[in-house]
Amino acid sequence: MIGIIKKIRFDFSSDRIGPDCPFTHWKLFFKKSMVTFCKSKFHTFGNYSEFRPYAFAINCSKIRIGNNVVIRPGAMLFADKRKEKKGWIILEDDVLIGSDVHIYVSNHKFGKTDTKIIDQGHFEAENTRLESGCWVGAKCVILPGVTIGRNSVIGAGSVVSKSIPPNCIAVGSPAKVIKNII
Repeated sequence: MIGIIKKIRFDFSSDRIGPDCPFTHWKLFFKKSMVTFCKSKFHTFGNYSEFRPYAFAINCSKIRIGNNVVIRPGAMLFADKRKEKKGWIILEDDVLIGSDVHIYVSNHKFGKTDTKIIDQGHFEAENTRLESGCWVGAKCVILPGVTIGRNSVIGAGSVVSKSIPPNCIAVGSPAKVIKNII
């Protein structure tokens, strides 16, 4: 019983959202409770935005979600609380995030051959930004420090390791621009 009480307290007080927090996750299934819950968790949660059930957000207080943003099931947003001005995820207005998209602001260090990767720590976090009107297709990975330009499309399954300019389509691993939209 004590374990259940601790889990309930964790789910309500933690800076995260996801199915691993079952005592709060149910709120994502109902529009009104989803909006109220997300406005209490995220730094900013804009009007008409949706954070769908089975999506995850870690360090919600360092994630800004603009107006009319859709985050589909399975998406994982990993912000970083270590520094005040670094480690933010910023989703501007009218951004579409497909299912199973992962967005990161930091990564593991791996340069020492005499030390296990798990013991090497993390690189310093960088801000990751998705500008207004962009669409990130299902199963993409957005790496730290990347900016995806306004009205750009990232094809499903792409790995975005470098910033993508506005008004273009990028695909692949690593993602490369294949076409300008305008």
